[in-house]
Amino acid sequence: MEDVLELYLRPRDIKKPLVCLDEASKQMVSETRPSVPMRNGRCKRVDSEYRRCGTASVFMMNAPLEGKRHVRVRQHRTRIDFAQVIRELCDDLYPEAEKVVLIMDNLNTHDTASLYEAFEPAEARRLAEKLEIHYTPKHGSWLNMAEIELSILSRQCMNNYFKSIEELARAIECWQDLRNNKIVGINWQFTTADARVKLRKLYPVI
Repeated sequence: MEDVLELYLRPRDIKKPLVCLDEASKQMVSETRPSVPMRNGRCKRVDSEYRRCGTASVFMMNAPLEGKRHVRVRQHRTRIDFAQVIRELCDDLYPEAEKVVLIMDNLNTHDTASLYEAFEPAEARRLAEKLEIHYTPKHGSWLNMAEIELSILSRQCMNNYFKSIEELARAIECWQDLRNNKIVGINWQFTTADARVKLRKLYPVI
């Protein structure tokens, strides 16, 4: 826990960008009956019955010190999907970085083994060496700032019906660009000193 909290105190370093990564699932659904549009004095009315159209995985890469977030929508959440997101992070989003300081939870796909499953050994090793990975503790994924961005994304953008991954991806891209253009950051307040007081039960008694 303290390891992650101390990372948030580091000054911004363009050679070592800090990125928080997390994922969420979104069910694709379509209406079985057309909704009634909003009009004066009446809100939009949507029938509670819907048709399932599969699921999508939303990968959130949040760079809190830059006020940027990069969201990718994929059909699955396998090791291959994770590895491809990591390669885009390293090669397309931060090609000039010496290391990408990556914070994520302990999901079974969140390790360098996924890189070796997706790519040739030399390529997997190259990507692994560009990462400085820090894991949030078990039951402590709330320490990952990407969860905050995913929560905002869910409320502001993903609370509607989307019948295809393409439709969801377009909506998320608009949301992402709007927040990135405004350089919306996160006012993180919880520190190591706070943890030692508020979460003292988690520390061993000496």
